[in-house]
Amino acid sequence: METPGLPPPIVPREFPYPAQSLAVPGGTLAYVDAGAGRPVVLVHGNPTWGFLWRRVMAALWGAPVRLLVPDLLGFGRSSKPRALGWHSVEAHGRALDAWMAALDVQDAVLVVQDWGGPLGCWAAAQGAASRVTALCLLNTAVVLPARFRGTAFHRLARLPGVSDIAFRLLGFPLGFLGRAQADRRTISGEVAAAYRWPLRHFRDRAGPLALARMVPDGPRHPSVPALQTVERWVRAFPGPVELVWGRRDPILGRALKRHRAALPEARVTEVDAGHFLQEEAPEPIALAVRRLAGLPDA
Repeated sequence: METPGLPPPIVPREFPYPAQSLAVPGGTLAYVDAGAGRPVVLVHGNPTWGFLWRRVMAALWGAPVRLLVPDLLGFGRSSKPRALGWHSVEAHGRALDAWMAALDVQDAVLVVQDWGGPLGCWAAAQGAASRVTALCLLNTAVVLPARFRGTAFHRLARLPGVSDIAFRLLGFPLGFLGRAQADRRTISGEVAAAYRWPLRHFRDRAGPLALARMVPDGPRHPSVPALQTVERWVRAFPGPVELVWGRRDPILGRALKRHRAALPEARVTEVDAGHFLQEEAPEPIALAVRRLAGLPDA
């Protein structure tokens, strides 16, 4: 039975790491810092939080790695800017940049999914070359498409009034995350409740709507210049890169083609998973992180 205000029991059971916090531009960023060794920075996207990485963390537990898992501002246990206008690639990137600088992150493996890709890579690009030395991309978009098409989800986010009701009042898309999975059961029941919990108050739900609107619908969209910065950094990245991709992702599954073309030297692992592949395929992700960190397979 859930207690109002407390996380569902699955959170302390499967994601038992104490939340730390740090003041950054825009608010207070909550994060997990667990283990010791080479830093592995795990950045989630929209509309999830650090809980998404728990199964990958479990698969890496005991390895000589320091797992650093932030909650983006507006999500998880971080503070939640309520103004849609605050949210941008640069604003989120500056917060992550300040967080990594404060923790003196060096020689890190950066692992990113969904919006965590552009935001984490933008932040990495601001730091010294020694900050991130290996990169793992999971169903994200750090290479711009030739044409901006978007999905019905993103078109909904741009409808005045309707989108505010759907995202802010009704909590969309938190109740539908399972539909982006190969197996809908992987985000249902108490797992689904854990994703809803940080955004249980409608006043805190600006983040999912803002990030949905940050997806470009054309070349003049305000996100494009920052995303071009991200793409340049990724294409020029000198360290090892791996792609682990859920082929049954209805949102970004087809984006693998352009990322593979842009990063021909990257090792690619396709898995039978959907958008939130950390829930369905944690082991292949953990194996990629081990390779990038120079560790033997478990």
